[in-house]
Amino acid sequence: MFSPLYIQILAAVLFCIGIATVISKRNIFFAFMGLELAINAANLSFIGFSKTLPALQSVAGQIAPIFVIAVAAAEACIGLAIVVLIFRNQETIDSDEYSQMQG
Repeated sequence: MFSPLYIQILAAVLFCIGIATVISKRNIFFAFMGLELAINAANLSFIGFSKTLPALQSVAGQIAPIFVIAVAAAEACIGLAIVVLIFRNQETIDSDEYSQMQG
């Protein structure tokens, strides 16, 4: 079994990679993938901490990521629908172009 410290280090590295991807990429799809990576790193942290608890208390740490995954899936669906609608008007997926939109 892996030490909880190693799991938390892995989660922190994945979270940093995800946030760096969100900040550095102009392509909105890569930004969404970086955001999902950061959310999954937080889920890994939940599960890593839950393994240190007794059996009955460990269940709560393993159920919380299921709800986070459900919310992340809904966020991805809505985000991608917005991107598709904007792409129809702008003909680009460059996030810098979205900042120049006027109502």
